[in-house]
Amino acid sequence: MTTMTQTSARFREFKMPDVGEGLTEAEILKWFVQPGDTVTDGQVVCEVETAKAAVELPIPFDGVVHELRFSEGTTVDVGQVIISVDVAPGSDEEAPVPAPAQEPVEAPVSDEPKGRTPVLVGYGVAESSTKRRPRKGAAAPEAAAVAAAVQAELNGHAAPAAPAAPEAPVGRPLAKPPVRKLAKDLGIDLATVVPTGKDGIITREDVHAAAAPAAAAVAVAPEAVEPVAAAAEVVDSTASARETRIPVKGVRKAIAQAMVGSAFTAPHVTEFVTVDVTRTMKLVAELKEDKEMAGVRVNPLLIIAKALLVAIKRNPEVNAAWDEANQEIVQKHYVNLGIAAATPRGLIVPNIKDAHDKTLPQLAAALGELVTTARDGRTSPAAMAGGTVTITNVGVFGVDTGTPILNPGESAILAVGAIKLQPWVHKGKVKPRQVTTLALSFDHRLVDGELGSKVLADVAAILEQPKRLITWA
Repeated sequence: MTTMTQTSARFREFKMPDVGEGLTEAEILKWFVQPGDTVTDGQVVCEVETAKAAVELPIPFDGVVHELRFSEGTTVDVGQVIISVDVAPGSDEEAPVPAPAQEPVEAPVSDEPKGRTPVLVGYGVAESSTKRRPRKGAAAPEAAAVAAAVQAELNGHAAPAAPAAPEAPVGRPLAKPPVRKLAKDLGIDLATVVPTGKDGIITREDVHAAAAPAAAAVAVAPEAVEPVAAAAEVVDSTASARETRIPVKGVRKAIAQAMVGSAFTAPHVTEFVTVDVTRTMKLVAELKEDKEMAGVRVNPLLIIAKALLVAIKRNPEVNAAWDEANQEIVQKHYVNLGIAAATPRGLIVPNIKDAHDKTLPQLAAALGELVTTARDGRTSPAAMAGGTVTITNVGVFGVDTGTPILNPGESAILAVGAIKLQPWVHKGKVKPRQVTTLALSFDHRLVDGELGSKVLADVAAILEQPKRLITWA
């Protein structure tokens, strides 16, 4: 089903869909069409970035683009109209005037049951029963000036000019929640910002423009504020060169929320082991020459992934999830193996579905496709859902090891350190050997120390003697 409205027989509107189950907003990265362009059913009209991935949105009908409601770089709530299309060009019917519904309003109370809104992808977001609290009246000009000046000092720049007292009460400035937060962070009073957005909406650019000349346009404030304003002006003289403020959104926002939620929900335990992987490195070299592995990438990560899958098969209790609502441990009889990937948009963890059923060549092909797709920014939300355990290869950065944080909903994560030539006691003699350090973090609600130790020891044993991939499989 599609997310659209029909304003008349001629003009149809397309709303921001829920491109991943439960997401509430997305940022428009790029428009592929402009007003006047002809579009066809299924044609991609824009690319948006959610908290999970960048996604292309197709239009669900034919016509001519009438209006783009938001510019690139704007964060739009799910359910807001983003584009209107003239589906009967040449008709004499006048175009509807778009309503300036940039802020959500409280819906009228109804006794009828409400379901989910049909959307392009997923099931959509359930309608909220939360009611907005009444908006307070404008604060006194003196109090607003003091608050703005104090906030400005805390944020490292001069206070904005104190607005003149209005002749009559005015309404709340129109701005989206992210823009309001940005203004608050910068110490900018939205009442003093000149809006340039459609229908009088204050944009991010307007807030930044108001913040830039703040130091040079400090107005005379009440006597109690003068010392604070003066101090703020001194700080602002160097703040722009010493700090850069980056809005937290998209993938970075999702990472932050997920890591905080995981760290303060699942009790983490991390164990370490250092292992001689010389034989594994020899196996990698041999596999690169094997005709059965032609066309796929063979590297140590492939053998490590296979070793972890065998260790899970030998210790299946580790592959589980904690169901807080039902107070149950959910045993997984499949392994969706997550691979942490660094991308230009941040860290993402796509997973290989049913990795336990794949042969070595199939696993190699899946790993290669996963990494390529992630680096190209084409990973879909579905590819990042449903993971059970994860591998993070910090060794590519020359790091020996780390204490990885669990991906939310998963039971364990294996960190692989750099493989280095080190002195090692081998057959009673000190010899140069290829050595690495593994770190396994696990959810102690699900995994006891004994079980976690067995899994890590099995992975290490396989990497030390890769023939165990056959004898233990």
